[in-house]
Amino acid sequence: MVARDIMTTRVVTVGPETPVEEIARLLLSHHISAVPVVDAGGRLAGIVSEGDLMRRPETATERHPSWWLRLVADSETLAREYTKTHGRHASDVMTDRVVTVSEETPVAEIARLLEERRIKRVPVVRDGRVAGIVSRADLLRGLASHHEAMPMPSPDDRELRERVLRSLHDLPFGAQVYPMVTNGVVHLWGLAESEDQRHALRVAAENVPGVRAVDDHMGYVPPYLRTA
Repeated sequence: MVARDIMTTRVVTVGPETPVEEIARLLLSHHISAVPVVDAGGRLAGIVSEGDLMRRPETATERHPSWWLRLVADSETLAREYTKTHGRHASDVMTDRVVTVSEETPVAEIARLLEERRIKRVPVVRDGRVAGIVSRADLLRGLASHHEAMPMPSPDDRELRERVLRSLHDLPFGAQVYPMVTNGVVHLWGLAESEDQRHALRVAAENVPGVRAVDDHMGYVPPYLRTA
């Protein structure tokens, strides 16, 4: 398997001038842990994760360097730390040296990158623009849905997955659903907010021409995280 077989293609992004408060709301409402930052031309400029928003004066969680650290730290380091914790926009708090992969990067290589760099997700880039994102959860879904008895995804499976994704994205409600396709069988992973929503997602996948069967592995969003 490669990145395009498991990546999430409906990626929530923000611009460099997006306020940090709006980023926090996006992370919560979409149940995600990071958002890529893209410039006016759609090119990847950085990424903002939950960790980038953890130390803030608004929540009384900012770090206050000890007097000895202020003595030994250079002014540039202290200035960057101040901007990171007090900045108001994505460009202030984002990580700009982003680890990325291509759509053809093997899943094993992605797993190695996540482990070695101690990161939770990696953007998939096509011509400098974000084509998708692969998280640790995507890797687990790939592992769970592919064992030795199952063939690797074929080009037809990959095209079918794209059609299934478009069908699911066109539904009148949002859902955390991540389809994978092997030999024409759609494996639905993710979280639904209700049994009705779960049923609708299955029906949408079944209605895509070329789908032989749908295997539902979905769970439910905890009640306290559901949208009103």
